[in-house]
Amino acid sequence: MTVDDTGSGQGTPPGPDGDPRPAESAYPERDAGDAADDHPPADEKPDEPDFAGSGADSGANGLNGAGGGLNGAGALDGAGGLDGAGGLDGTGGLDGADGADKDPLALRLEQLILGADRRYTPFQAARSAGVSMELASRFWRAMGFPDIGQAKALTEADVLALRRLAGLVEAGLLSEAMAVQVARSTGQTTARLAEWQIDSFLEGLTEPPEPGMTRTEVTYPLVELLLPELEEFLVYVWRRQLAAATGRVVQAADDEEMVDRRLAVGFADLVGFTRLTRRMEEEELGELVEAFETTAADLVAAHGGRLIKTLGDEVLYAADDAGTAAEIALRLIETMANDETMPELRVGIAFGTVTTRMGDVFGTTVNLASRLTSIAPRDAVLVDGALAEELVRTGDAPASETEAAALAEKAEKEGEEPPGYRFALQPMWQRPVRGLGIVEPWLLARRG
Repeated sequence: MTVDDTGSGQGTPPGPDGDPRPAESAYPERDAGDAADDHPPADEKPDEPDFAGSGADSGANGLNGAGGGLNGAGALDGAGGLDGAGGLDGTGGLDGADGADKDPLALRLEQLILGADRRYTPFQAARSAGVSMELASRFWRAMGFPDIGQAKALTEADVLALRRLAGLVEAGLLSEAMAVQVARSTGQTTARLAEWQIDSFLEGLTEPPEPGMTRTEVTYPLVELLLPELEEFLVYVWRRQLAAATGRVVQAADDEEMVDRRLAVGFADLVGFTRLTRRMEEEELGELVEAFETTAADLVAAHGGRLIKTLGDEVLYAADDAGTAAEIALRLIETMANDETMPELRVGIAFGTVTTRMGDVFGTTVNLASRLTSIAPRDAVLVDGALAEELVRTGDAPASETEAAALAEKAEKEGEEPPGYRFALQPMWQRPVRGLGIVEPWLLARRG
């Protein structure tokens, strides 16, 4: 596996027929062969496995070097496709066909989004990028794209994406396993974004269609207008998030803390959601979930937390300190309680060492927060002993109400301001929690 030895970043130039010549260092055993190697007969398949190809530009989008990380048509590509909005097949523009049988509008949309025509088979794209089929397969499957055999369905952007990922490995900036992780995380994130944009955003904008035009016909000019704007906005948000994440890492006390960090982790869960799914229409249920996720995301972000993921009736968030996590939990309870359309909510928070990986969090602390949520009363917040201790240590909560009353009385006698506690903690009965043994939860409340 090589990239251009000159370091120019350019691959092997195409041959006279427009197809790429083999990269000598990647396939030395074929260099003595003739041009037929690039064009295997119909009854002959290459030795390497087919790889998951993609007409989407998301591979290049996720790794654009210093240029910003998201080029091409990244704002509306990935695994989302434009299924139902003009015919892209929902697999990054690839259906395994050579395009001859596709709807003309679907091909026009694909060319608009990708900015290039289908030109390469997977075998040709891998050779042009100077990587083995095995590595190309791993990269493209990691990005979530399907196997397409040897259909001519890939573009110059797909070759560039392979070359960039392989170049990072060759330069020693990433290990091969890490490059695959980068491809997977980028693919998963952009796939969800693309699905949301097509299913919600574009559908809303094209409802109802323009007079005399179908929704499909409206889609092309709409995408043409939105694409550059959404692409720029996507790059902006990505850079902001990258700057914030980098700042958190460099503030870590040591190298070990960069991976295993002490965080407050909270789960917020809608009570009785399963029963609601049996009583509500699908559209109503979707609106309720969207309202819950939107409210939760806004509150978490506004008060300094990070939304890790949403699971329909549940959200997972994290915060660097116990006070922030506690404030978010109580704000969620208070906000949902004032909304008559929302079911009751319960929240569980735990504080401790957390392993972070690909934007997610793992470990005993996360499991404990989930268990606390399952046993929390309606419209209440349960926290573990570690978070309770941290709130006391930072002065956000008293060790007990008796102590708080004594300190307040002392301050009054001395003409001083009493301690300004934000939260109150009430110990609950110890109880066994599945997989975690005996725990002593604390009921968290806001002090008046």
